[in-house]
Amino acid sequence: MCGVLVLFIILKILALPMKIIVRFLINALVGGIVIYVLNLIGVGIALNWITALIVGFLGIPGVIIVAILQFVFHII
Repeated sequence: MCGVLVLFIILKILALPMKIIVRFLINALVGGIVIYVLNLIGVGIALNWITALIVGFLGIPGVIIVAILQFVFHII
């Protein structure tokens, strides 16, 4: 019984980082697709490691931030 309880606690502790990693990957994938589609229609946002990190952490709002930075400041 104690072994099952310890195993349950360990799996709960390990599940939280996996949820964060999966969420980051899903955000990065959706953001990358949105940037790709925007590039197809002629917007011209570079898809590099900086934009991937911003979009991965923030998702669709990250795409909006990258687009604003690109057009206003020509940074990324």
